[in-house]
Amino acid sequence: MLAMQHRMNTRIHEQWVDQNFAWYRAIWIECAELLEHYGYKWWKKQDPDLAQVQLEVIDIWHFGMSALLGTGRSQSDIAADIASQVAEYQYRQLAVPEATETLAQHALETKSFSAEHFWELMLASGLDFEQLYSAYVGKNVLNFFRQDHGYQEGLYQKNWDGREDNEHLVEVVESLDKSADDFAEQIYAALASRYSKLCAVS
Repeated sequence: MLAMQHRMNTRIHEQWVDQNFAWYRAIWIECAELLEHYGYKWWKKQDPDLAQVQLEVIDIWHFGMSALLGTGRSQSDIAADIASQVAEYQYRQLAVPEATETLAQHALETKSFSAEHFWELMLASGLDFEQLYSAYVGKNVLNFFRQDHGYQEGLYQKNWDGREDNEHLVEVVESLDKSADDFAEQIYAALASRYSKLCAVS
């Protein structure tokens, strides 16, 4: 996943590491968006939208890995450090709001990313590691697909036959063998097939 994130960031800006982007800011803003989907307004009826909460968790993972990669450390060192932190972490079973705030607070105070706090939020949102992996790969492929089809130039159609591309992505990922060696390539091919057919219709 670290390698995939580096490739994505390089696609957007070849010298992205040298740009010192404020990844921590993206993290805490995504945390705020997550809470919007979960619900925090006690003065009105709100039901948590866990599917959207989990999508925000995946987005946070994108920015968190980018923050770690932006330090200039090797991918293998970062991966080993994450594995060590998670192995030693004592899961506190926080609810989604508290886990989200803990991660956001850490990002604001340190201007960095905590794998431990992210793990707490991931579990609180109902995701396990396998789900994180398959959802991340899917979103990473979708991001590449968007870039390949004119996202930066404003040419890409995000709505396909009345539904957002994220919704199509979920269906595509669920229909494929997540353990396949060419899982990412299969996702891209399926998206390309749907995009050409559905955008032609709409």
